[in-house]
Amino acid sequence: MSPERSIDKKRIAFLVSGRGSNFQAVLDAVAAGDIPGICVGLVTDNPEAYAIERAKNAGVPVMVVDYAGFPTKAAYEEALLVAMRGCRADLFVLAGYMRILGTGIVREFSGRMMNIHPALLPAFSGLHAQRQAIEYGVKVAGCTVHLVDEGMDTGPIVVQRCVPVLPDDDETRLADRILAEEHKALPLAVKLFCENRLEVDGRRVWVR
Repeated sequence: MSPERSIDKKRIAFLVSGRGSNFQAVLDAVAAGDIPGICVGLVTDNPEAYAIERAKNAGVPVMVVDYAGFPTKAAYEEALLVAMRGCRADLFVLAGYMRILGTGIVREFSGRMMNIHPALLPAFSGLHAQRQAIEYGVKVAGCTVHLVDEGMDTGPIVVQRCVPVLPDDDETRLADRILAEEHKALPLAVKLFCENRLEVDGRRVWVR
């Protein structure tokens, strides 16, 4: 690649509450050279999260901001904001982070946070999206990567991927099939951000 076409590597940090398989998918894509980025930190609200082991294995610094250790949500979010600022990240990726971020955090990092959700938004926001899809009787489900705004799963959509809902699906089987697509969608969205290829125009996100 010629110097004039080179892309500076973006600093990527993650907010994760659980096992972190989507976190791992991005780590793997960065390690393979598919994403021009550097993974600079994992912030978790759960000291038992398996994502911590994944981060340690990849040499990614870990910051535990244990929600249970704070008397109020406001106190927790103040500490979370300090941890996030310390990452000096260009992009924050919410990969299974199970809390709604407060207005102050969302506004400070506006346009620099992505979330992965296991549904084709705007349908089935919130928890148990796969169960909601089955109960509603949809024929197609999937996942969405979106920019984070002040609502719950309401930000502009970056990437979506679809899967069929099969007659014998239960919540677990559908979730597993969607998760395989999440592992493709999230690295792609992060790659597009790191390559400066996303242009936000109101609710629309264009890929240059």
